[in-house]
Amino acid sequence: MNKLELQKTANEVRKGIVTAVHSAKAGHPGGSLSAADLFTYLYFQEMNIDPKEPKKADRDRFVLSKGHTAPGLYSTLAQRGYFPVEDLKTLRHLGSYLQGHPDMKHIPGVDMSSGSLGQGISAAVGMALSAKMDGADYRVYTLLGDGEIQEGQVWEASMFAGFRKLDNLVVVVDNNGLQIDGSIEDVCSPYPIDKKFEAFNFHVINVADGNDFDQLDAAFQEARETKGMPTAIIMKTVKGKGVSFMENSAGWHGKAPNDAEYEIAMADLEKVGEALCQK
Repeated sequence: MNKLELQKTANEVRKGIVTAVHSAKAGHPGGSLSAADLFTYLYFQEMNIDPKEPKKADRDRFVLSKGHTAPGLYSTLAQRGYFPVEDLKTLRHLGSYLQGHPDMKHIPGVDMSSGSLGQGISAAVGMALSAKMDGADYRVYTLLGDGEIQEGQVWEASMFAGFRKLDNLVVVVDNNGLQIDGSIEDVCSPYPIDKKFEAFNFHVINVADGNDFDQLDAAFQEARETKGMPTAIIMKTVKGKGVSFMENSAGWHGKAPNDAEYEIAMADLEKVGEALCQK
């Protein structure tokens, strides 16, 4: 995909996020929207995957460590063809396979059930080690929240990954600066994030704008070329990206838009889509 196609796809992913969370009357739009470009890049550009064969042995793996942003992952999987986009409207409904956190047993394309913060990276590290032990060449990607990395288990997993030189592992931190209780700096500052990963023998790439596909592309190319150590990509993003009243607002971490807010959000995204079609 070229950059324009990725931008258009990411905008559709954002529409799916807003639609799903509105339909559920619950969920986490802010962090899903900040990571929408990252999800799009991974599933439409970076990873070796096949929606027709979601369990193929040599596929690349993805673990959503910040599992509450499942609407972002689900919307991307739907756009990629793992299941119907229409099913996004069943998010969190009784009987739906699209529950509040990713479920590997019921959702095509989900490689690991997640939701308990801090634990996803450990699963990803285990997958990367498994690939090394098997002599397999698949790569493993995991997305963490910047509030999530306040969890101690994250650093145990990082220590292990660095020690084992897991250069098939890419850890991405969505640094949108906000968590459920407010600014990450005020709650329990994880800064400097890059120096912490460096201390655990990671190759660190700082991305100034994680909502920009050129910068994401450069970062993942660099990660592929890195040998002998895992990579951590620390990407600065805008929480609630693409929806005017959600951007940079901690209040939209875990709240669904009402009907009026939904109309405004979708109108915002329609404008973005129309502008992209003019390019």
